[in-house]
Amino acid sequence: MADKKAIITGITGQDGSYLAELLLEKGYEVHGIIRRASTFNTHRLDSIYMDPHEKPKLKLIYGDLAGSTTIGKIVREVQPDEFYNLGAQSHVRVSFDIPEYTCEVGAIGTLRVLEALRAHSSHTKFYQASSSEMFGKIQEPVQSETTSFYPRSPYACGKVFSYWITKNYREAYNMFTSNGILFNHESPRRGETFVTRKITMAIARIKHGLQKKLYLGNLDAKRDWGYAKEYVEAMWLMLQQKEPDDYVVATGETHSVREFLEESFTYAGLDWKKYVESDPRYFRPSEVDVLIGDASKAKEKLGWKAKTTFKELAKMMVDADIALVEKEVYGLNGKKSN
Repeated sequence: MADKKAIITGITGQDGSYLAELLLEKGYEVHGIIRRASTFNTHRLDSIYMDPHEKPKLKLIYGDLAGSTTIGKIVREVQPDEFYNLGAQSHVRVSFDIPEYTCEVGAIGTLRVLEALRAHSSHTKFYQASSSEMFGKIQEPVQSETTSFYPRSPYACGKVFSYWITKNYREAYNMFTSNGILFNHESPRRGETFVTRKITMAIARIKHGLQKKLYLGNLDAKRDWGYAKEYVEAMWLMLQQKEPDDYVVATGETHSVREFLEESFTYAGLDWKKYVESDPRYFRPSEVDVLIGDASKAKEKLGWKAKTTFKELAKMMVDADIALVEKEVYGLNGKKSN
């Protein structure tokens, strides 16, 4: 039996890199769609990337969700068993600055993929990376698959479109399309402009005298934070079911940005109040105050449950960034660079 084939958009991101590793471990042939850039942005894939001449099971292909021609061509040629659509302009605050591009990629990009699959590979199982940000101004204290959406950013609005168009193609064309409504998930691979990684990287730089202040936005915002490496397993499990469906993936706990600051700085032996200041530029025009997910359906039907605690996640990220900065400061030979 031939190996399963999967396509991943957003493979160079946090989730994409963890998912690629998981699928390769399971024997998949993985095709990752990446945008052409003048600089290399594949560092998260360094541990699994091989020279194309060695017939690797990870293949990187140039493509862009902002254009339908290349997506259709890739789908037609690969004929994937599974397609994971993780690609997006995923920074919520930035989406207010570039709303058109955010929705072009995050909303219409999803439609382009679904159309490509419908036309060229209708047997493919499709996963859409939906987001807890869709709940926005929450309508229920705890959010589940039946909670109404009230998006509060261009990013979230685009994700709501993607959610419904994914569901629509399932019902209109009998395609296997599933939405994973993932609540915040972090890791040492999180982008450095996202608040958790911004905090842990600042801690590492402060400890080495490379940074004096950390500027943040709303410290009172509360989120349901889990570990990204565990969350990609839930993505895979959704596409192993007999029938497509939509699932919330979350820890069921909520913590404020202030709590993450406290936990991370205290673990590193620092008092965050001496280093952190508020900067209005990091506040959103419309805020999401609190999110907390009910993942009981994922536990019951997928057998999935979050394992890493909030404290463990914070410590993991602090340790990783301290090690990263030490490597930059001292280099591979252990000597401090000038």
